[in-house]
Amino acid sequence: MQQGRIGVTMGDPGGVGPEVLVKALASLDRTAWPPLLVYGDEARLEQTARRLDLPNPLSLPDVSLVPHEETQGQSFVWGELTDAGSAAQVGYIQAALQDASTGVLSAIVTGPIHKQALARCGLPYHGHTEWLEDHFDVSQAVMMLAGERLRAVPVTVHVPLRDVPSLLTTSFLLETLTVVHHSMEQWFGMSSPRIAVCGLNPHAGDGGLLGEEDDAVIVPAVEQAQSMGMNVSGPFPGDTVFFFASQGHYDVVLGMYHDQALGPFKLLHFDDGVNVTLGLPLLRTSVDHGTAYDIAGQGIARASSMMNALSMAVTTRKG
Repeated sequence: MQQGRIGVTMGDPGGVGPEVLVKALASLDRTAWPPLLVYGDEARLEQTARRLDLPNPLSLPDVSLVPHEETQGQSFVWGELTDAGSAAQVGYIQAALQDASTGVLSAIVTGPIHKQALARCGLPYHGHTEWLEDHFDVSQAVMMLAGERLRAVPVTVHVPLRDVPSLLTTSFLLETLTVVHHSMEQWFGMSSPRIAVCGLNPHAGDGGLLGEEDDAVIVPAVEQAQSMGMNVSGPFPGDTVFFFASQGHYDVVLGMYHDQALGPFKLLHFDDGVNVTLGLPLLRTSVDHGTAYDIAGQGIARASSMMNALSMAVTTRKG
């Protein structure tokens, strides 16, 4: 295989992954795109394309299939997590990671998976990000949600809210800031990305009246980042900073916990946001939605997020 290809995993064959992939590849102008390797199920993609009266993506120029041999030919159930579907979606990712590690791929675009599938297959991960971090042996992979009006990073991700204060340390926050800064330079071509940092508590602690973490933990991290030459500011109250970022004052906002960052983001980019993993040796983008079992197989899923994830992988990958 030639180098520089983009790998695309189909996601859960029982969810909307096959549909959004078929729709996205049929809608995008792929002129001058690199070759695509689709990690998925041939029959599922053919069936989906036929239902939608759209081209089979495997018939498009420079699109090749990498099947998961153990589940090829099995019947997947729309809207349900099955053993076969779990093995398939995990197998697609495993194959893509193997090709990424050997230099076949320059970027990975992932379709939606069901997190329970990982547990069914004996994997100790809550999602793609933790798996990618472990596979590539990086000290910290960072999730960023990206859209036209806002980019947002949750510093802590899939953890109970009660655990967030104990997980937030100055060193952890500084490492996150460093990954974001360098990734915005590397992948998005920003020479001095403007990074805003949310406070943890209401009013960013209000001078300690509403909590000590902002002054004790977040301020030192911001100051150290500034001393390292990063264009970082904050901590700002979480109820205002996302508005100013959406107006173009900042390039990316760091929220201290999952919903603090993703709530404002999804208000603006519910259908078209892209999940980007920063800190890896290659770019990984993904849809910003789940398997959507309630509408799987019905032909009504919106493909904007997959379209944007594919386009971002093409335009921001290393040459």
